Amino acid sequence: MILTLLFVSVSAVLIYVPSIANFRLTWLSDRLAMADTASVVLAAADTVDVPRDIQDQLLAAVGATAIAIRTGSVSRLIAAVEMPPEIDRTVDLRMMEPVADIVAAFETLLAPDERMLRVIGDSRNSGAVELVITDTPLRDAMLSYSVRVLWLAVLISVILSGLLFLSVDRMFVRPMRRLSQNMVAFSDAPDDSTRVITPSGRGDEIGVAEDHLASMQRDLQTTLREQRHLADLGLAVSKINHDLRNMLASAQLFSDRLGGVSDPTVQRFAPKLIAALDRAISYCQTTLAYGRAREAPPSRRLIALDRLVDDVADGLGLVGHQTIAFDNAVAQGMEIDADPDQLFRILVNLGRNAIQALESDSSPALVRRLTISGERRDGCIAIRVDDTGPGIPQAARAHLFQAFQGTVRPGGTGLGLAIAAELARAHGGSVALAEKAGPGACFEIIIPHRRESNGRPRAA
Repeated sequence: MILTLLFVSVSAVLIYVPSIANFRLTWLSDRLAMADTASVVLAAADTVDVPRDIQDQLLAAVGATAIAIRTGSVSRLIAAVEMPPEIDRTVDLRMMEPVADIVAAFETLLAPDERMLRVIGDSRNSGAVELVITDTPLRDAMLSYSVRVLWLAVLISVILSGLLFLSVDRMFVRPMRRLSQNMVAFSDAPDDSTRVITPSGRGDEIGVAEDHLASMQRDLQTTLREQRHLADLGLAVSKINHDLRNMLASAQLFSDRLGGVSDPTVQRFAPKLIAALDRAISYCQTTLAYGRAREAPPSRRLIALDRLVDDVADGLGLVGHQTIAFDNAVAQGMEIDADPDQLFRILVNLGRNAIQALESDSSPALVRRLTISGERRDGCIAIRVDDTGPGIPQAARAHLFQAFQGTVRPGGTGLGLAIAAELARAHGGSVALAEKAGPGACFEIIIPHRRESNGRPRAA
């Protein structure tokens, strides 16, 4: 409202400056027209000497001290006081100079003393009419006009600023206040669905802001629910891991006793059983130590990759499987610098997903084969887990490695690929879905060589 009052006042001043100059010229033109009319009447009466009383009446009516008519170079005095005053300023209404007229208007308005003006203008007859007049009545009229303009500007300013304030308040201030108040209220209780803003349906920028704010608040509430669910799930997993660790410790004691049995079959499987139990107990302890499944930094060792793949096949029950053929295509003697337990978990997660995909269709005519291969590349080892299953749907590929979102199997958690990707990133590598010509899915694990202190890759 203050800005509106200021702007309207500035506009009023810009309008007032030329209007006060025009008022001065109009006032002088009116007096000159009255004098010209009187001179025309007197000239038509063919009066040589105008009586004194008529001159006084004429001068009083016009408000002048002298009136004269000029024809060519001849001037005729129509009326004048007995002692004409000295002329201070000449005003020629026949010449229009806007800037000079504005300056003269303010000089008249601000003059401290009375001044005598000689006003010249065109006559109705040929020639010109001259008028000698004091500027005191003109100054009084200009001051009265200025006061009227001031009151009118104030009235317009108040009305306009009030209307503008109400319009801006209704159109912008209230909606913005509603947005800010909703943000504050939502931040106090973001899980309260009743505090999500209801868009007003406006089509302007405020309406767009309301729509996006409502969408953001709904997404945030969904995220908070998921985070709370994950927190509850983490607590439950910690409790389960605590009890599971105790159970696995008991199973480890029994497996140690099995190691003393002389049966060849027991002797062949007991070390693998003990190793599997050790991995499970270690993982449970890690989960309990961190309060959630945050992976420890990899403890990299030099591993025989082909033997690790054989352990993965044994752990997944692929050796002697009735329906799935397993092919360890890793070259004998290939070595990789990685954390053995974490790489084992990567391959187990990818292999388990492949087995579940291969077993999703029970048709006996289908070829079910899982192949794990490896190759050396420039500065890294690439391991491929390839199956002949139904493949990965296109819709599931966008969130394939996100926890709880990457599953393509009903009842799956979507954690296997997320865990595998996290463990690979801990090695500085990656897990990605590779393109293949035939059916099924192929995941490629990239494990780069460990770097020396000078930045060069360490040879395996």
